[in-house]
Amino acid sequence: MGTEHGISFEGPPHRVTVHSFWMDRYEVTNKEFRQFVEATHYISEAEKFGWSGVFLPEKKEWSPVQGADWRHPEGPGSSLDNKWNYPVVHVSWNDAQAYARWAGKRLPTEAEWEWAARGGLEKAEYAWGNEFTPKGRFMANTWQGFFPEKDEGSDGYQSIAPVGSFPPNGYGLYDVAGNVWEWTADWFSEDYFEKSSGALDPRGPTSGSEKVIRGGSWMCSANYCSGYRVAARQKSPVDSGLNNLGFRCVK
Repeated sequence: MGTEHGISFEGPPHRVTVHSFWMDRYEVTNKEFRQFVEATHYISEAEKFGWSGVFLPEKKEWSPVQGADWRHPEGPGSSLDNKWNYPVVHVSWNDAQAYARWAGKRLPTEAEWEWAARGGLEKAEYAWGNEFTPKGRFMANTWQGFFPEKDEGSDGYQSIAPVGSFPPNGYGLYDVAGNVWEWTADWFSEDYFEKSSGALDPRGPTSGSEKVIRGGSWMCSANYCSGYRVAARQKSPVDSGLNNLGFRCVK
């Protein structure tokens, strides 16, 4: 896992071993999260805070939006009508953990996530190979154009897309690149990869202030994070929710 062609904390490349596991084929959807909320009466952290982070394309910036939460992804006035098959967003790491426990699953470790996302390809740049758009075909929901000036929407979407809108990887997993970033179980550390070579089922540092997120989102472009690369990694505080951050589970 890892790469020597990205940000310094995405390397060095190193070999680890993970035991077998199952992974959700899709990112957890609004419909699935609603079922969890209806069964448990769970209140998300964004709902408790009264706001969440929303990227506003018209302003070309992130803003704390009052009333933004998983039910209202762009803020008051927005809804999930016709979006039940979209990935749930504005879920914190704590929210994702609560859902996973209810579902009898858990969040993937970072090593499990990268193993699964690679789909059986060794050292590939992307989940589908080394060419970003093979034969001109878009393989993930990303930002086309210069971020944040303009998303040309050449892939058919200028924001989040329904799960499964693009081809799966070699393991049958959809949207492991683009659409929404995905929470993992691991704490983030810039130098952890330097210490975990040869590890069996690595679970990240024992403590930290932010959790690793993987996979990139619809906001990732060539000039901004290129997080759709299979080795790309970023981090976020455990209580944060954003309109480009979701999750999937393993078992």
